[in-house]
Amino acid sequence: MKYNVTFMPDNQVVEVEKGTSLIKAASQAGIFIKSSCGGKGTCGACKVVVLEGEAQTDRTGNLTPEQLSRGVRLGCRTFVEDNLTVEVPPESRLQDHQVLLENNSSLLRESSKDLLSHYGFHPLARKVQVSCSEPSLTDNASDWARLSLEIKRTLQSEKPIKIPLSVMQTLPEALRKGNWNLSVTLSDLESEYTVIRVEPANSKPAFGLAIDIGTTTVVVYLVNLDNGEVIDKQGAYNKQAHFGDDVISRIVYAVESEESLKEMQNAVVESLNALIGDILKRQNLESSDLATAVISANTTMAQLFLGIDPRYIRLEPYIPTANWIPSVPAKEIGLNILPEGLIHTFPSVASYVGGDIVSGTLATDIANSEEIVLFIDIGTNGEIVLGNQDWLVSCACSAGPCFEGGGILFGMRAMPGAIERVVIDPETLDVSLKVIGRVPPVGICGSGLVDCLAKLREAGVIDRAGNFQMGHPSQSDRLRATDEDKEFVLSWAHQSGGDKDVVITENDVKNLIRAKGAIYAGIRSLLQTVAMEMEMIDRIIIGGGFGNYLNVHESVRIGLLPDLPHDKFEFFGNSSVKGAHLALLSRKAWKEAEELGRKMTYIELSIGNTFMDEFVSALFLPHTDLTLFPSIKE
Repeated sequence: MKYNVTFMPDNQVVEVEKGTSLIKAASQAGIFIKSSCGGKGTCGACKVVVLEGEAQTDRTGNLTPEQLSRGVRLGCRTFVEDNLTVEVPPESRLQDHQVLLENNSSLLRESSKDLLSHYGFHPLARKVQVSCSEPSLTDNASDWARLSLEIKRTLQSEKPIKIPLSVMQTLPEALRKGNWNLSVTLSDLESEYTVIRVEPANSKPAFGLAIDIGTTTVVVYLVNLDNGEVIDKQGAYNKQAHFGDDVISRIVYAVESEESLKEMQNAVVESLNALIGDILKRQNLESSDLATAVISANTTMAQLFLGIDPRYIRLEPYIPTANWIPSVPAKEIGLNILPEGLIHTFPSVASYVGGDIVSGTLATDIANSEEIVLFIDIGTNGEIVLGNQDWLVSCACSAGPCFEGGGILFGMRAMPGAIERVVIDPETLDVSLKVIGRVPPVGICGSGLVDCLAKLREAGVIDRAGNFQMGHPSQSDRLRATDEDKEFVLSWAHQSGGDKDVVITENDVKNLIRAKGAIYAGIRSLLQTVAMEMEMIDRIIIGGGFGNYLNVHESVRIGLLPDLPHDKFEFFGNSSVKGAHLALLSRKAWKEAEELGRKMTYIELSIGNTFMDEFVSALFLPHTDLTLFPSIKE
């Protein structure tokens, strides 16, 4: 039996089967709701209001009697039993992310251009123009023999050339329609060429995709394979987000059944195909114009994208199915490019140091640097690489979802309504905010949380351990105690985009301290492994969308980043997609990425006591050992 569910204020109606959860019904209606816990009913992020109709709820989580009386329910644990009208409040919505996209149209900065020059311009797919002689009774070679011979002559190569059956089936007509002049699109690997499209001769170039699949966001770049230029780009949130904020919750969901794994794979493929569709429409192109794609993703995201069971990634001894994954035709995945076009996935190093870090290491050129470089990608997992041209070591430390807004009462991703900068007057505790989209605030994102933590400490609202100081001289009513916790009001209800005060709680602060402590402890542990001091680091490169919006000064003040001269820090932006772009344009760079995946030494921080000792020491602002932060005056 099916029922209609109307979602307000969108006035969007969707027909679903009886027993469908409201969060899934909303997804079918194109409305995406937060869910940090992956539908277990424990995070409370997916609150909706049932305005009309009958729905069955099997868990109310932390909802109060007053909320329940107003029809507030958890979307993941409330199921359709009748025609319904449901309101999805702003604070429960996954809206458009502030996705980091480079400003310059070619994406290649001067350093990247130098890298491409170093590796050589040799894309993983290309389009060539071929003229074949017309057959006759005396020249009766087959169509394929005729074409393959001309391809070898054109490319001046003796590499083997193969053609899939699906493409060969189109060959006779294409040759004759083109009067024996063809445009041939080829996958170009070190060992062989593969013909992936034949068509009558034309001047349109081949295109490729550089793709970053993040836990939170996905980013797609359309690249002209003739000249390497980025023609278009777009990013959005990963639709897997409503199965959970972090990789662990998604693994747990994915392994519940074969259908769950397929659902997770479909979610990310749909996310990418939606972006690809928008780009193709803007550029007046067809999916058949897309010859190949390079995928950069962490180990879990890569396995979910490929439909590989990820369960053993989270079980000791934490083993992925494969660190190196062979290239596969797009038709096996459902990605909206040429069916025979190859999808190349960056190799990973270990379960929690994935292809996105290998891609970032390629793009930052650490492996060719004489300087000692520390590369940090801060997210749910803090992945860290240290080294130079002679050696590379890496590790991962679980920071939890705090920096993506998870585990924080009013935490959210970087989207409209998220607080990203905070100023607190130390005397009056008056607050000034910078909000993404310049709209009333509904929550606070990662960069805002770092800022807020530093400002709360500076204003004396919290002590070094994160405890709220209820006797603050200002006597401000922003600092208050409730039955559940102590909290500080960032925005009053009448100034906010929701119907209540936006606050940060003492529990939030403690979670943030644990998250920043994990990152700093990972850095210190890696340095100890190679017997190095912090001062020996020549450069610190911070990658990732979240990292790009970090304030170095405030990050040092809370002990998230090392207290080193600010000129040593470099924000590299989305290093993951930059590495994918470089590999897409250079077969030699792609080979280098494969080598990086093999030669990078992985340090497992759960072995021994070093990391835990460092972690405990880092659970203060900025640290237990203040000599590590000489620039900070208490």
